[in-house]
Amino acid sequence: MKQNSLLFIGSLVFLVVDSSLIASDAVTSGEFIVEPSTFHNLGFEWKIEGDDNRNATVAVSYRAVGTNAWKPAQPLLRIGDEKVWRAKEFLEYWTPRMFAGSIFGLEPGQTYECRFEMSDPDGVSGQSIIRAPVQTRSFPKPYEGGRVLHVYPPYYDGPRQEPSFTGLLQAYYGPGLGDWDVVHRRPAQPGDTILVHAGLYKADRRDYVNPHQIPFHGTYVLTLDGTAEKPITIKGAGDGEVIFDGDNVYRLFDVMASDHHIFEGITVRNTEIAFYAGLKDVLGCSNLTVQNCRIEDVGIGIHTEWAGSKNFYIADNVMIGRDDHYRLNGWNRMTTYGPAPVNSYYGVKVYGQGHVICYNKVSFFHDGICISTYGLPEEDQDLKCVSIDIYNNDVFLSVDDFIETDGGVHNIRVMRNRGFNAAHHGLSAQPMFGGPVYFIGNLVYNVPFGGAIKTGGANPAGVLVYHNTFIAENSNASGISNAHYRNNLFLGTNHPNKPVLRQRNYTSYSSADYNGYRPNQNGLAKFMWAVPENRIRDYELTLPFGEYASLQEFQKATGQEEHGILVDYDVFVNMVPPNTETPHAVYQPDSVDFRLQRRSAAIDVGMHLPNINDGYTGEAPDLGALEFKCKDEIYGPRNL
Repeated sequence: MKQNSLLFIGSLVFLVVDSSLIASDAVTSGEFIVEPSTFHNLGFEWKIEGDDNRNATVAVSYRAVGTNAWKPAQPLLRIGDEKVWRAKEFLEYWTPRMFAGSIFGLEPGQTYECRFEMSDPDGVSGQSIIRAPVQTRSFPKPYEGGRVLHVYPPYYDGPRQEPSFTGLLQAYYGPGLGDWDVVHRRPAQPGDTILVHAGLYKADRRDYVNPHQIPFHGTYVLTLDGTAEKPITIKGAGDGEVIFDGDNVYRLFDVMASDHHIFEGITVRNTEIAFYAGLKDVLGCSNLTVQNCRIEDVGIGIHTEWAGSKNFYIADNVMIGRDDHYRLNGWNRMTTYGPAPVNSYYGVKVYGQGHVICYNKVSFFHDGICISTYGLPEEDQDLKCVSIDIYNNDVFLSVDDFIETDGGVHNIRVMRNRGFNAAHHGLSAQPMFGGPVYFIGNLVYNVPFGGAIKTGGANPAGVLVYHNTFIAENSNASGISNAHYRNNLFLGTNHPNKPVLRQRNYTSYSSADYNGYRPNQNGLAKFMWAVPENRIRDYELTLPFGEYASLQEFQKATGQEEHGILVDYDVFVNMVPPNTETPHAVYQPDSVDFRLQRRSAAIDVGMHLPNINDGYTGEAPDLGALEFKCKDEIYGPRNL
C-alpha cells in the first residue's frame, strides 16, 4: 500500500507526499485505444487519472468518411475502482480508471471518423478531443483467383473433376500413408479452395494405411496458413451432404496452428470437439470462419481459450448437442432430476478479440455460447478479451445458461438473441472485468431455477442492459458494480421464492430507469435493492437489502425507476408464462409471441438511447426487445 513518508535532513523534517495519494476531482486523459473492429461495431478505450468524484464524461459521435453530418453515439462508460472477485478461486481484480464503449450498426468495410470529447466540470488536463478514422472489417470470402482442388470420399468410383484427391488430407498436405502421412511434400497454398464432394468421410484410425491419411489419434490436424486476401477454404461442393464422422474421437478438426481458414457447408458429427482452435497459454489460431455448417452429436462445437485468437466468424450454423432433448434439468441438486451430466458442454466458447458469433442455432448443450471464464485479464492489450459480437443466435434448451460473457473485459456485445429453456439463467456476466458488456434486444423465456441475468459469485462490473424482454425475474442475491438498466421488460412468473427485482449493488452509481415490471404474486417483497449508504462503493457481502411492497415505494425510497412502470402479459400479442409448478417442462418458440400489442402500456414510454434505438416508430421508444411495427428479427441461420 502506498503511503507518505518522513525525510530527515539535519535538524529539519520534511513530509514527502506521494502525488498519487492527493485527491483530484479534475480528470487527466491518457492513452486512447482502438480495439479490433468487427463488421458492424467498433470498440474504444480511453485511460484516465483523477476524476475522484466520477463526474467526467466522454461524448461520442461518428460519420462515414465522405459524409458531413455527425451522428451521436452512446457516451463511453466511466469505469474504475470497482472490485471483481471470486473467493473460491482466490480471484481479485480492481478495474483501472478509464472510459470504454462501442459504436453500433455500421457498414462492413467502411471507414468512419469517430470523435470523442472528454468533459469535466473540475477541468481536463491533456488531450480532451480525439478524432480517429477507423475501418470496420469486411466479411471473409474464398479467394476467387486461387486453385480449386476436388476431394472425393474413398471408394468413390464416379466421374471426377480435376485435380482430384481422395480424402481431405491428400488435398491439404499431399499423399502419404502410414508413417508417411506427416511428410507434407505438396501442401495446399494460400488462396486454394478445397471443394469436398458429397459422401461420408469416416476414417478408421486403427487402419495403418487408411485412405483418409488419419493418424492413430484420429484428428485432422491442419497447420497451414492462409492470408486475409487469400484464405484456405474447405467447402462442400454442393452436390450433396458432406459428412465428416469422427468415429467418437476426442477432437476431429485441430486448427490451433492454422490462420485464415474458411469451413463452409459441411457436417461434422460424432466427436467430443468438432473444431479445436486454441488452448490457454499454449497456442491458438486467428481468422477462423465456420459458416453454414451442421455440427451434431458433439460434446463441444467450436473452442478456443487462446488469448491471442482474433477475428473468428461463426455464422449460420446448426449445432446439436447430446443433452436431454425432452426435459429441462439443471446441473445442481436443486433440480428434481439433477445434477444433469455434461454430455455436451457448449456450442461455442471463445477468448481473444474481434470475434463475431451470429445467426447460429444452438440446442441441447450445457451452455449455448460462451466467452471463456479465463481468469484475470492479461496485462498485454493484445491479449485482453475485447470487442466480441454475439447476435441473432437462437439458443434452445440449455442445462445452465443461454449466453455467458464470463471472462470478458471490454466491449462485449450481446444483441438480439433468443433463448428458450435454460435451467439456471438467460444471460451471464460473472465475471465481467470492467465492461461494458452490452445486453441489447434479447429475448429470454423460461429460466426456472435462476433468473434473467446471472452475476453469480464473481461480482461483475460494467453491465449495460438495454431493451431486453425477460419472461423471468432479475433476481440475484450476489452483487454487481456499475450496472445500468434501461427500456427492459421484466415479467415475473410468480416464482414462489423470488421478487421480480433483487439486486445487491456494490456501487452507489448503478442505476435503473424506464423499465417495465410485472411483480410476482407470492407474498414476498415486490422489489429488493441493496446500495451502499453514504459512500460510493461498499464490498461487504452482508450489504442489506431494502424491501419494497410496490413500485411506488421502491421509487420513493431509492430514487430509481423514476419513469418505471408496471405491466402485465397483456402487453404482448400472445404470451403465456411458463408454469412454475412444472419447472422441467420444455416450451417451443412458436408457443408465444413477443411482439407488443397496439396501444399496450409498453409502447412509447422508453428512453431515447442514441445509436441504440434511433429507429423507433412512435413518440418515444417502446420497452422490450421488439419495437412496435419494426421488421421481424431473424433468430438462427439465415439459410434455413
